[in-house]
Amino acid sequence: MTTHPTTHPTTPPTTGPTALEGAGLDARARELDRAHVFHSWSAQGALSPMVVAGGLGSRVWDHEGRSWLDFSCQLVNVNIGHQHPKVVAAIQEQAATLATVAPSTAALVRGEAARRITERAPAGLDKVFFTNGGADAVENAIRMARLHTGRDKVVSTYRSYHGNTGAAVVATGDWRRVPNEFARGHVHVFGPYLYRSEFWATTPEEEGERALQHLRRVVESEGPSGIAAVLLETVPGTAGVLVPPPGYLAGVRALCDRHGIVMILDEVMAGFGRTGEWFALDAHDVVPDLITFAKGVNSGYVPVGGVVIGEEVAASFDERVFPGGLTYSGHPLAAASIVAALDAMAEEGIVDHARRIGTDVLGPGLAALAERHRVVGEVRGVGVFWALELVADRATREPLPAASMARAKSELLARGLLPLTADNRIHVVPPCVVTDDEVAEALEAYDAVLTLLDEE
Repeated sequence: MTTHPTTHPTTPPTTGPTALEGAGLDARARELDRAHVFHSWSAQGALSPMVVAGGLGSRVWDHEGRSWLDFSCQLVNVNIGHQHPKVVAAIQEQAATLATVAPSTAALVRGEAARRITERAPAGLDKVFFTNGGADAVENAIRMARLHTGRDKVVSTYRSYHGNTGAAVVATGDWRRVPNEFARGHVHVFGPYLYRSEFWATTPEEEGERALQHLRRVVESEGPSGIAAVLLETVPGTAGVLVPPPGYLAGVRALCDRHGIVMILDEVMAGFGRTGEWFALDAHDVVPDLITFAKGVNSGYVPVGGVVIGEEVAASFDERVFPGGLTYSGHPLAAASIVAALDAMAEEGIVDHARRIGTDVLGPGLAALAERHRVVGEVRGVGVFWALELVADRATREPLPAASMARAKSELLARGLLPLTADNRIHVVPPCVVTDDEVAEALEAYDAVLTLLDEE
């Protein structure tokens, strides 16, 4: 399937700086970065970030012309690929028409963006509160749930990431929560993860049932009348692409209904094509009260996120002020990029393409790697959202050590593939527009590097 105009190149331009000039620009970029840029989630002294000067489709390159196939999607957000011409043109046109406007106004482009998002959401979720990104989308969804219910506690999972703002980072389950625990009223549970089950399960069905029972007991023990929301990533991404077993999310919905708890599904990473669906929840027969989104809604071309709001929660604020807002809520450039991105994804069949890539190309290719390489403990995923969990010993499932993972990342970069690694996993997360040939190229690189790890 063609997902870009055939005239749209996906390789570095042939004109531009010479190799010598490019090397100088790369050196200057590194110099300025180290002198003035403070990086997230990093000890600053040892950093040596790669330079990215440009990109098209599934590839990026530096000023000198070295090119990498981008199977990190930067931060799993460039779903439509780099520099999609329709999205770039829409941003340029909007900048020439109305570059910014207050969120209190009615702006046509903002309304069109909201309409396109709600058209893809389940029936009854008809309003959108726009934010600047995924973290503050989660932040505001939690605020809405607390105000709607008059309750305080939020239940989320240990294997999760919800963002780096006050409540969102405390709702997060991984290590980043620990030095930032300044928000109140958060409770964590274990979600389903059959490969490393907390529940002694041996089948997906057992894992789902036992994870639900665990959640049920925590809710009962914490006091249902004090719980405002259960907040879950539809498919936990940063935690390892943990596709929930059949029936799990529907069971969470039933539990929330029983106790009047708001169900929030975080689709910041999983939404807008990543799983081969418009929303990942589409594959799980569940309708939440609130959906958070960002990343894939416009592939990160302009910072944006938001909350899709169900009618019952929205009605809470018909006569009552919602005490939240952002200067750049529904920013015109962001809204224009959403309209263009979602229209292009629909017109070019990009979501269906991502589903086919996962089912017919990427999934089978990764499964074949698992059969050949002893260091692959498990392959899991859907669409263009996959993880290779690497182990030192398949029998004990001991995670591959950090030094080996660092080597894997370095070797993949040397082979022209930009990877995403986390803990003992390689996350295989290309753009939704990735081609069959590009997947084959990536699989060849993974195969070579896994061979080296097998030999360690």
